[in-house]
Amino acid sequence: MRRTLHELGITRSIVEIAEQTAREQHAEKVLSVTVEIGELSGVIPDAVEFCFEACVQESMLAGSRLIINFVKGLGRCEECGSEFGMDNMTFNCPECESYAVQRIRGEELRVKEVEIE
Repeated sequence: MRRTLHELGITRSIVEIAEQTAREQHAEKVLSVTVEIGELSGVIPDAVEFCFEACVQESMLAGSRLIINFVKGLGRCEECGSEFGMDNMTFNCPECESYAVQRIRGEELRVKEVEIE
């Protein structure tokens, strides 16, 4: 339940951003919203998708489609320079075992595109 409440707030923000964008472009309707959600963002894509239907009712987005692009996590070791797939349970480099790792991809959470009519 707590996770769904987190994603509900995020989904409301996505809807607000899409509506604001549509209004700025003098659109009548939003057809689709494309978002990027990173594996390391702490956001559950399925929960956002679930909340989307409830959040768009009686808005410019009613009947619109949510497209989620999932971004895999990627890390880089600051010691040996190796790049590797990273999830929220990765704390060290798989090559040299250093803990000096940097997240370089996967924390994204952004509205990428709003298709309007």
